[in-house]
Amino acid sequence: MSNVANPFGQVLVALVTPFTSDGEVDWPGVEKHIDDVINAGADGIVVTGTTGETSTLTDPEKLRLVEIGKSVSAGRAKIITGGGSNETAHAIDLYRQSEKAGADGVMIVTPYYNKPTQAGILTHFRMIADATDLPVILYDIPGRTGVEIKYETILRAAKHPNILAVKDAKGDFSEVSRVLNQTDLLYFSGDDANALPHLSIGAAGLIGVTANIAAKPYRQIVDAVNAGDLAAATAAHKQLEPLVRAVMTHVPGTVAAKYILHGLGRIGSPRVRLPLVGPEEWEAAQIEDEIDLVRNIPGVDFSNFRPDRNAAAGGALPKVHGTTR
Repeated sequence: MSNVANPFGQVLVALVTPFTSDGEVDWPGVEKHIDDVINAGADGIVVTGTTGETSTLTDPEKLRLVEIGKSVSAGRAKIITGGGSNETAHAIDLYRQSEKAGADGVMIVTPYYNKPTQAGILTHFRMIADATDLPVILYDIPGRTGVEIKYETILRAAKHPNILAVKDAKGDFSEVSRVLNQTDLLYFSGDDANALPHLSIGAAGLIGVTANIAAKPYRQIVDAVNAGDLAAATAAHKQLEPLVRAVMTHVPGTVAAKYILHGLGRIGSPRVRLPLVGPEEWEAAQIEDEIDLVRNIPGVDFSNFRPDRNAAAGGALPKVHGTTR
């Protein structure tokens, strides 16, 4: 385990951004959902990340999400701004504004689409970290960005005083152990199914999608691992498995999480913004079949699950598009 104090929390929720049925941000719904996940045990929230549909949010929406997160959390949870940009100049500006808006930390995704070299990735990270006084999490998710952060690049980035952590959605456990042995970086599991395996080899916590629906079991897993009770952690992990499968395997996690949250009556609409769309009939059926296997998850009552395939169908075009150029 790293010797660095953890300024982010251990159970972090990669927050969905609730929308109205026409694809605009449901601001009262955002406030309610943030309060719900904090009450369920989250001690950190990542707004405007992948799960928050950062690619289709405007910069003003992103900043307001930080402001609302700070207001609703009222010191009960850390607010981390995610997303970033594949344009370094834009990312720097966005993170500076997020710091002014009250963010407690920033999460920088590897530049996507451009496919930079490792030198370009490192320069991107360093320049953003230079531009803010906030603690930084690097987000390694090659399945979405097209490039991974190589081991050697992580070691070099770790020397920056503001770069304190990595969110790992790559799943290379031998590399995680190697980095933990050779740096003081904190590691966060970025794959819901791998939360317990990551924690068992020294990760500092998790940044989860399924935690939007059920944060309490993740709190139990983290607390059990911290107490050295692997049996209790494993039992909670097994209990969560069908829900994790429902959220993470059939459609993008955001889509499934919103579909389930709406079916539970916890958000007003399951709408996502294009090019994301709601689950097709057969995908919705698969999600519902997985939900049927969920038993006795603390804090969630699936006896009241009422999915609405019609409400989730298709995707929305917001009034103002997210791009800055």
